[in-house]
Amino acid sequence: MARRFAPRFAELPGYPLAGVPELRRRLEAEGVNVIDLGAGDADLAPPPAAVEALRAATADPAMSRYPFQLGLPAFREAVTSWMKRRFGVELDPYREVLPLLGSKEGIAHLALAVLAPGDWAVVPDPGYQAYVGGTILSGGRAHLVPLRREHSFLVPFDGIPGEVRERLKIVYLNYPNNPTAASAPHEYLEAAVEFCGRHDAVLAYDHAYSEIAFDGYRPPSVLEIAGARDLAIEFHSLSKTYNMTGWRIGWAAGSAELIAALAKVKTFVDTGVFLAVQAAGAAALQCYDAWVPANVERFRQRRDTAVDAFRAAGFAVERPSATLYLWIPVPGGEPSSAFARRALEEQGVIVLPGVALGSGGEGYFRVALTVPPERLREAAARLGRLRR
Repeated sequence: MARRFAPRFAELPGYPLAGVPELRRRLEAEGVNVIDLGAGDADLAPPPAAVEALRAATADPAMSRYPFQLGLPAFREAVTSWMKRRFGVELDPYREVLPLLGSKEGIAHLALAVLAPGDWAVVPDPGYQAYVGGTILSGGRAHLVPLRREHSFLVPFDGIPGEVRERLKIVYLNYPNNPTAASAPHEYLEAAVEFCGRHDAVLAYDHAYSEIAFDGYRPPSVLEIAGARDLAIEFHSLSKTYNMTGWRIGWAAGSAELIAALAKVKTFVDTGVFLAVQAAGAAALQCYDAWVPANVERFRQRRDTAVDAFRAAGFAVERPSATLYLWIPVPGGEPSSAFARRALEEQGVIVLPGVALGSGGEGYFRVALTVPPERLREAAARLGRLRR
């Protein structure tokens, strides 16, 4: 007998890379040299200071106790110190900061505190699945806003229907953006804060790519905007900046009221981030000036190599100012999922079809700059053969 699950479970979209690991294993078993440009999970090492801090902390029995939501005070203080230096934003480390098991879980769990059944969330389409997942699991409704090139891949607030505005509770934004690699100017963030204030909505700002930026661009924090501290919560992660995706460490910052609400939800879901990982996170933040610029330079080199190689292979691709992604139109009008499957089966290259992150991503595929330059050149050359 087939098990019957809750209706909201049935509403969840499929996982973007479902089936890919199995197909990859089969191809590799057949001798195919697969190049994986799918997940945003770079092959680079984390900071030695973080590794050493983790090693030392695991030797301390006190670090193996329950962290609870308070976590490690040193991590909270490292976060507030970094936020002040980077964005000029002063935060209370105990009321306006919350350690997270990676920013993903905090983004998803926020909806459980804010959305009642029938309430609306504005969700960028395509976008990170935690936005729509948290909305659905909380009983809310997701108003998907297509990200269009003609709008610079920004969410246009003036197009949100009145019925959505009436019960709007959350606006999810993510700039620099995954997957489009778009950036948001300061005046756009001002408009976002004004819109959320006018409609009494929470602004959930996913800032996971704040430090992967190039050519002098420095993405701002939404907390720099006047009025944001009353309605915004910003999510940061050490995953991309520090090559620490598997460590599961990040934080939320912003409105004390929203931080307290998220912390309360999390007390019923998890018992906090392993204290030793928080010690490593503090060490990573403290070595920012000495370590991060060189890591970002590696991504810039990969960006330039990939852009040049994909252009040479016949693809129309822009040079993004931030993130570790390229957002490339699928040639010939082919559905993105079909193109991605051919890319793997015929050329041994894994890319993410745009539709995997929402129907608004149809017509594009995403390339992650997660392998060395020579592998990016090889991947572009292989994918160029699909155009013939």
